[in-house]
Amino acid sequence: MFTIEHEFDCTVITVLDENVATLKEDIVVTSFEDCVTIEQYDPRTDQMQKITLSMCQLKDLAASIHLPEGTYHINKAM
Repeated sequence: MFTIEHEFDCTVITVLDENVATLKEDIVVTSFEDCVTIEQYDPRTDQMQKITLSMCQLKDLAASIHLPEGTYHINKAM
């Protein structure tokens, strides 16, 4: 399950884990004009952990989801 909210300067997607056997904390993805942040609460440290990706890194990550093992370079169309 997930929710999508549009804020003034960003879009916020919250992904909830519904797998009861290995329940994990919610993931919050915030998309800005120039970057995307991914946050998840870490109960071991009692803190939110945050990763910031550039839009290029996000595109590469999305492209890599279903590829086999290897090294890749995405050619940009001219």
